[in-house]
Amino acid sequence: MQILMTEKAATPLLLLHPSRGLIDEKFSLMVQNLSQIQEITLHALIHSDDGDYWEAFGHYVSDATGLVNVANDSSLGGTYDGVKPMGLLWSMRPVPGSRIGLRLRKKEVHTPMLVHISVYRGHMSQGFKEQVALASVVTERWYMSPGVRRVDITEGGITGTLFLPPGPGPFPALLDLWGGGGGLVEYRSALLSSHGFVSLALEYMTPRTSGGSTSHVGNEYFEAAFTVLKQHPQVCGDRIAILGLSFGTSVALGMAVYSTVIQPRCLVCVSGSHVQPVKGSLSDVFSEINKNVHNTRYDEENRVIWRDLLLPIPTDPTKKVDVGQLKCPVLMIVGEDDQNWPATESAEDMKQMMEKAGNSHLLTTLSYPGAGHLIEPPYSPHIRASNFMVAGTRQKFVVLWGGETAPHGYAQEDSWKKTLSFLEEHLYRSTERWHHRSYSHDGEIIFLGLSFS
Repeated sequence: MQILMTEKAATPLLLLHPSRGLIDEKFSLMVQNLSQIQEITLHALIHSDDGDYWEAFGHYVSDATGLVNVANDSSLGGTYDGVKPMGLLWSMRPVPGSRIGLRLRKKEVHTPMLVHISVYRGHMSQGFKEQVALASVVTERWYMSPGVRRVDITEGGITGTLFLPPGPGPFPALLDLWGGGGGLVEYRSALLSSHGFVSLALEYMTPRTSGGSTSHVGNEYFEAAFTVLKQHPQVCGDRIAILGLSFGTSVALGMAVYSTVIQPRCLVCVSGSHVQPVKGSLSDVFSEINKNVHNTRYDEENRVIWRDLLLPIPTDPTKKVDVGQLKCPVLMIVGEDDQNWPATESAEDMKQMMEKAGNSHLLTTLSYPGAGHLIEPPYSPHIRASNFMVAGTRQKFVVLWGGETAPHGYAQEDSWKKTLSFLEEHLYRSTERWHHRSYSHDGEIIFLGLSFS
């Protein structure tokens, strides 16, 4: 009798490194032990803090050795295509059948975002739950590095969350301002602290009730927040920056020019504008915007487009911040397909004003074709439109933010890298005292970002 011995096919192996890292850290992803020229689908799945599921997938073909290396190989289809090493993250979208108008945001920054990555046979675009994966792996994506501390802040009448890097300090610091949706948004501050900066995420859009009347906070509220940072024992008081997104840019520019208390070392302004009444408060700014509410437009899906509320850019100098008075460096980050705010037109007008005033050397503008309004930390999903509730009025809309997935993903990665470099240059490197940016933590010497090892 003749016995035929056959070699058992090897089990596909999914390799991801690092399995645990910061949200802005790249990972490498490979699939080994496939057949030659085998079609596969790589699929990523996240269960958000809001209870929704998000997914992305790419179609690949193994090489003659049975290997797929996402860093070098092209996705032939799916939610992204081409050689896109982090496409499984930035191309994520809600799974079919999800609620309308979702936006993926981390609420519990003390826990990781878990990404389940699986490999399936063939080129699939749906029905992943009904199929058995050839291999799977889970990666942890963190906003908070080990040792970063989170502290609730209520002193000085402000509401915020302070994030402190490990070590005694003192450290440079940032005042972190989000936009018109209100609420206390912490994840960007947590990530900034993971890169060595004290960061105060400030809640400022919710109207306050006092003496039976309700109103927006005054400019003294932001001065109080800046003072809290300046006086903190782990902060170097003359090395504080302001980072503003959208409406936060309006606050950052106004305070930097007109406040005698707030004297930032530098500004980072994302998707914002300088158009607002001179020395105006939040209430003044909203009052001015409301005069143009008739300029609101809607797209074919009835999504709100607000970019025309500030257009045309006024020539009246009393209706925009006099950026010619700025005395600190400014990094402007602009998405050229921003459908929410006239960021491109505002950046161009600021440039002209500063050239006329002789301080244009302080302005750096990063302008990204195909990027929308919500320019977030890298590898965050592109959100073209989402639900939006106006702070104070509680009115709900689906707002069109703009952008296309691939160029927006590039804008987020590139602008974040340059933002960290900009902050490093102006908060750490300006003097010899801050040039050597390392410290010892649990016996490990850590440079720049904090290690998970």
